[in-house]
Amino acid sequence: MSTTVSADGTKIAYTRAGSGPALVLVDGAMCYRGSSPNDALAKELAAHFTVYTYDRRGRGESTDTGPYTVGREVEDIAALVKEAGGEAFLFGISSGAALALEAARSLTVPKLAVYEPPFVVDDTRPRVPADYPARLDAALREGKRGKAVKMFMTEGVGLGKATVAMMRIMPFWVKLKRVAHTIPYDTALVADHQSGHPLPAAWPEVKIPTLAIDGGRSPEWMRNGVSALAKVLPSAEYRTLPDQTHLVKAPALAPLLTKFFLSQAAA
Repeated sequence: MSTTVSADGTKIAYTRAGSGPALVLVDGAMCYRGSSPNDALAKELAAHFTVYTYDRRGRGESTDTGPYTVGREVEDIAALVKEAGGEAFLFGISSGAALALEAARSLTVPKLAVYEPPFVVDDTRPRVPADYPARLDAALREGKRGKAVKMFMTEGVGLGKATVAMMRIMPFWVKLKRVAHTIPYDTALVADHQSGHPLPAAWPEVKIPTLAIDGGRSPEWMRNGVSALAKVLPSAEYRTLPDQTHLVKAPALAPLLTKFFLSQAAA
């Protein structure tokens, strides 16, 4: 494990593997090294890239500094890009895709790929309740971490109550509760894009080549959001991985990312 220091003094723990152009992988909600789909993805990509996986602030072996802002998380990525030599490809998954989009506004990122940012752009799923962030914060202030995770899974993600009830008896539920205090960070990342309204052109600075990816078996609302994102970004293409869900398999995703990023590196 290595560490770097973000602009506000937060220690960011990361792992570097492989060789080739630098590629930073950004986790979604409650994920961190050792408990992330990006762990398997990094192994698949290490033959072609120098891959950086890291613990987002407040998780794993990284520290945290309040108050939280999205800008501070962008500064964390900036510190990693500096470690990588000042330039890196960027990939984000789920709410980590929303963070990667924000980072691409200002950092030296030659190319960006995102997998299923949870944007709600129509009525194919219920809108996230307007008071959800306030109730989530209240649960965390009261120390009710399990309640906060349940609220996130049912209201934020849109999972059924029966599914979440089964999750609560699984061993990984303890890990989720451990990082429940970071759920509001991801809520802040996507809050402006879960209203059920069409996506605005919210990222005019992101003019780099961008690959917006979804899974062919993912929910309709999520796929609609990815398709909408590709349409509002000036240099984006939209791809679907057949038979994949939001829990995308690394062997299915890695070849697409490799082809996309390396074609840019050779350009």
